[in-house]
Amino acid sequence: MDSSSPKNYDVIVVGAGIMGSTAAYHIAKRGCKVLLLEQFDFLHQRGSSHGETRTIRATYPEHYYPSMAIESSRLWNEAESEIGFKVLHSTPHFDMGPSDNKSLQSVIQCCNHNSISHSILDPHLVLKHFSGRINLPENWIGLCTQLGGVIKATKAVSMFQTLAIQRGAVLKDNKEVVQIKRGCEGDCVVVCTSDGSEFLGRKCVVTVGAWMRKLVERISNIVLPIQPLHTTVCYWKIKEGCEDLFSIEKGFPTFASYAQPYIYGTPSMEFPGLIKIAVHGGEPCDPDKRHGTPYLRLSSWVEERFGGLVESKGPVIVQTCMYSMTPDGDFVIDFLGGEFGRDVVVAGGFSGHGFKMAPVVGRLLGELVLDGEAQGVELSQFRIGRFEDNPLGNVKEYEEQIFTAYDPTDSSTALHNIDEFIETIRRLTLEGTRGSSSSMTHASFLKFL
Repeated sequence: MDSSSPKNYDVIVVGAGIMGSTAAYHIAKRGCKVLLLEQFDFLHQRGSSHGETRTIRATYPEHYYPSMAIESSRLWNEAESEIGFKVLHSTPHFDMGPSDNKSLQSVIQCCNHNSISHSILDPHLVLKHFSGRINLPENWIGLCTQLGGVIKATKAVSMFQTLAIQRGAVLKDNKEVVQIKRGCEGDCVVVCTSDGSEFLGRKCVVTVGAWMRKLVERISNIVLPIQPLHTTVCYWKIKEGCEDLFSIEKGFPTFASYAQPYIYGTPSMEFPGLIKIAVHGGEPCDPDKRHGTPYLRLSSWVEERFGGLVESKGPVIVQTCMYSMTPDGDFVIDFLGGEFGRDVVVAGGFSGHGFKMAPVVGRLLGELVLDGEAQGVELSQFRIGRFEDNPLGNVKEYEEQIFTAYDPTDSSTALHNIDEFIETIRRLTLEGTRGSSSSMTHASFLKFL
């Protein structure tokens, strides 16, 4: 393949959300000719990378995420230095939940394992530490760390796209990829778009978010167990005279509540006088046919946790987004295999907690597609093959939080447990393959069905 042709590239990256944009940046940084394709306008609001803010934290129940978050924090700062403006604003992070919650206890263990400085506070110390801004029930505890922050989401995507362009990358939007195939001589990958264009690359990276399952099945007959969820982000009004108390300038933390449902939030920043409080989860959806989802009613939680300082009647702003959930809540980062071998790398299923990790994921994708292996992160927990023996993926000893979602018939509860989630994927997989003569090409999905 002659890479000097205008349509020939070393690497083609499909999907220009945060993951694709960081991948394009890291690949271009190594002097490669890279093309980044996006099916919609750049910086659109139809996927998972748009919006005002995301959180960054190093506290996880899983032992393999803290080091990735710590490296990502460093890489965010390096990118900021290169571009000349900030997208990451540091603030402490606060986890809370019942003292016997297994997930929260696992978070504490991971802090110890990764030498993350932290403080464990009882409800009285929490009240004192936050000067009455956060209240906990008597049987709860709080976990304070300094490794937290707020990322300006859309601005961050734009930053990495700009940096990629500065490094020589070519970016094209409104290019919906409908097929990826081998070249006639087998020495390249051909990426076909809905307008009839064809682009040739030595390698390809697929990072299409909520469309991952659809596109991968179309190009390979492999059905990845990735289920899009329609989720909502809510902003609540801080009572008059108390606005500064919840600002990032005053050190109010990002936070996560390890109870049912799992609730997270950020300090007042993007909308003055408002604080973001939302549920981690959502309703299964088709990314091309999304319907409105009622927000989970959190009035009592807001009233109890913030001492009456935040208006609890309901949010004043509700925004929508999508998650791409795997059964175990872990990422999928792997070679696609089959006829593509190691020439196509897929990355998806970031399950509502991947944005913070994007700089590291971009680095990993660049190394996988260019070097055939990645450094510094053990990828076994992110391989497609983990679903072969267990359709739920990675086994975790603590109770799951990530599968909470809205019951569309009752917006006051968060249901959709893991069994319902698996059944949804099973049903959608059956619907997606019914009437097709093509066979499944991965043992895990035979077992999955």
